[in-house]
Amino acid sequence: MARRSPAKVIGSRLLQALPVMLLATFMVFSLLKLVPGDIAVTLAGENASDTRIAEIRQIYGLDRPFLVQYGSWLANAMQGDLSQSLLSGEKVATSIARAFPNTLLIVAIALVLALATGIPMGIVAAIKPNGLLDKVVSMLASLGVAIPGFWLAMILVAEISLKLNLLPATGAKPFLASPWEAMRHALLPAIAIAAYGMAEVARQLRGSLLEVLSSQYVRTLHAKGLSMSKILWQHGLKNVSVNLFTIISLLVNRMLAATVVVEAVFAIPGMGSLIVRGAIQRDFPIVQGVVFAMVIVVILVNLITDLLCAAVDPRIEQ
Repeated sequence: MARRSPAKVIGSRLLQALPVMLLATFMVFSLLKLVPGDIAVTLAGENASDTRIAEIRQIYGLDRPFLVQYGSWLANAMQGDLSQSLLSGEKVATSIARAFPNTLLIVAIALVLALATGIPMGIVAAIKPNGLLDKVVSMLASLGVAIPGFWLAMILVAEISLKLNLLPATGAKPFLASPWEAMRHALLPAIAIAAYGMAEVARQLRGSLLEVLSSQYVRTLHAKGLSMSKILWQHGLKNVSVNLFTIISLLVNRMLAATVVVEAVFAIPGMGSLIVRGAIQRDFPIVQGVVFAMVIVVILVNLITDLLCAAVDPRIEQ
């Protein structure tokens, strides 16, 4: 059977992702309508007359049926128009463009830290299963999974920033203006997020490598005199690469979600802080726009993962 072209693969994956995007945005849109309070009253003022409140509802389309509001928002969003903030009047796309680089930098550093520590730990644990290093890795992985990210974030602020004064406790810097300062501000929140990622990579990689290294063909390679290092690099890691790509994809998605809490602890003006502020202030276009942008990012990450897995292992159905 002939393999499909990359363009057809991408088109197929995007079509499969469309229902996910619709469901996610519809659920958020629906849940926001259940939030107590009336944004029209907030915009008009507590002492505003009923006539003024009705005018506000009409101006912002809040008096239209729910499905009409959702359909109108979705149609505009598909064209790149995410509306504007009800409170500040700023375009939602502008707010996202300002916040997203801060979140992206944190997630990128966290992913690098998780892979740089998790992959060696997983390899070491798999080479000598049930040995001392394996037990140490398992213990560290269990701690990484068990420790809440927000708790670790507060400990890092207290010890590294306030006590030792080594890294900034709050805020963010534009990466293009000052890369070094931007990374200094992003390092602590990235560490808080990376702890779980390190643990998950180490655990999953250890399990996958153990399965490969205990297989019959690896025993045959041992019998032929091939060294463990060659077996590991030429066969072990290659055979678990698909699992590793999948783990990385899931980690990126989880790290994006974790920024909601971590950015609040470090007072970082990123996507997480933006959606929290929008929810508290009942600024629905902000929340809907951030969720829409996050869903697009998740879809792209999953698409890239599918293409990488298919490139590494052609047997994967495309």
